[in-house]
Amino acid sequence: MRVVGRRVVVLAVVVVQLGLIARGYWADHKEFAFQMFPESSTWRAEVVRVTTDGRRLPIELSWSGYRWDEMVPSRGLRYPSVRHHADAGLDNQLAFLEEALDWVADNTPRDRETRYLEARVTAWHNDAPPRVEVIRSHVREVAG
Repeated sequence: MRVVGRRVVVLAVVVVQLGLIARGYWADHKEFAFQMFPESSTWRAEVVRVTTDGRRLPIELSWSGYRWDEMVPSRGLRYPSVRHHADAGLDNQLAFLEEALDWVADNTPRDRETRYLEARVTAWHNDAPPRVEVIRSHVREVAG
């Protein structure tokens, strides 16, 4: 009975490890799928606040006492308009940007005019030509 139990435990450990490796190929944040030299991709984004009246205001301008570079100081997102190396992969970096847009939308209660945040991202995946995509935060419930 002990031999069977040991084999079941070893098999379970191997299956979990293979599952984590496989997950690393489709997950944005590759927590358990480290690759020493994954890619040499770069990216930059023009991030704007879209107001309730349709204006598109760059996040480099402070608003309602908020500043993007103070609210999002990490993960290479402080100055998104500057072209950056995607340190841990392009999908990972863009997933962090998408999360940052939602986080800023959720954590700016004094802002009564922003409907959502939008990033027009230009990404260069290794040697491929640039790809442009638009990422938006969720639509905010704007009071006032």
